[in-house]
Amino acid sequence: MIAYEGGGVNGNPLYHWIGLAVSTAFMLPLPVAILAGWTPPWMRKRQAGIRLRAYGILCIYALMLVNGIPRIADASFETVMVWTNVGFGFTAAAAVLLLLSARKDSGARTADPVEPREG
Repeated sequence: MIAYEGGGVNGNPLYHWIGLAVSTAFMLPLPVAILAGWTPPWMRKRQAGIRLRAYGILCIYALMLVNGIPRIADASFETVMVWTNVGFGFTAAAAVLLLLSARKDSGARTADPVEPREG
């Protein structure tokens, strides 16, 4: 059993490490792959806003970083609050990017593969 004797407001750093590890494993590979040029099969139908979507997901991941790392470092309350406010900026940027992605996708034509007709 792991006992944490810290008296700060940041909580147990183990939980923040676990949260960052899980978010890194699940949120980081897809947008990095998209920005590298690979498109997942389920996203190939609408590709107009895919890069914006990838940047939006990276903003959400950055939000997790700026909220988790100061708490892991057991920073002061003021420092944690400053980085939490920076996280609100990443949240707003992610919302804007994801909305722009949806708008760009809705205005684009679908990329259906052309199938040859018989006859």
